[in-house]
Amino acid sequence: MSESKTRPTTVSVSEFLAQQTDERRVDCEAVVQMMEASTGERAEMWGAAIVGFGRYAYTNSTKKPQEWPLVGFSPRKNDLTLYIMPGFDGFTELMAQLGKHKTGKSCLYLKKLADVDAKVLHKLIDGSVKAMEPQRIRR
Repeated sequence: MSESKTRPTTVSVSEFLAQQTDERRVDCEAVVQMMEASTGERAEMWGAAIVGFGRYAYTNSTKKPQEWPLVGFSPRKNDLTLYIMPGFDGFTELMAQLGKHKTGKSCLYLKKLADVDAKVLHKLIDGSVKAMEPQRIRR
């Protein structure tokens, strides 16, 4: 089994976001502000396309310790994908109030930020960070 390719890089988050379309870039910049406020951490690139904030430790399927962002996002072709690491089971009320979205195990898929209530989204991000706090790595 090889090492994870998704690791922190030295690529500039600003340069990465500048490559996005105008509307997507504005959405990404708003998400950066929310995630920085929730984590108290600056944005950093993870791999080629994930903007992450903070770090937490977990053990992967091969029993190897790994690090991953506390929260993060990626501007994908069809969706703005937010990584809400504890998943959504503990956030039923917020999810009901959020607006138009889809979810995966720990992924929140948004077509555009205007489709959701930004205050509810920020509460969801705050809740996610709080839930991950026991596994958080302080640098």
